Amino acid sequence: MTIFTLSCTSKKDSNIIVLNVSEFKKEILNQDIQLIDVRTSKEFNQGHILNAKSIDYFSSTFKAELNQLNKEKPVYLYCRSGKRSGKASKICSELGFKKIYDLNGGYLAWSKENK
Repeated sequence: MTIFTLSCTSKKDSNIIVLNVSEFKKEILNQDIQLIDVRTSKEFNQGHILNAKSIDYFSSTFKAELNQLNKEKPVYLYCRSGKRSGKASKICSELGFKKIYDLNGGYLAWSKENK
């Protein structure tokens, strides 16, 4: 008698790539992408990356707003320090986005390198 064991191990969220500021900047300049700021509207209004769309992570409509985006088109996410965008990246993965990029260090890191 032969017994086969199947493993269902998969690399969860393997479609999420965390980029440093210089990589992120290069990527968002060279592609037709969706750039999403997941900070609050107050944070967004105090300064944001050019052409970013504000979708507040804490909003009750957050998932619904993400779900309206093109899942086949790369999505680039950032927040203040990287925590919310990391969580948002996982949500995007669960919603079926193919290519997800997260800014390491968030807008704080971006601001330091882009004065």
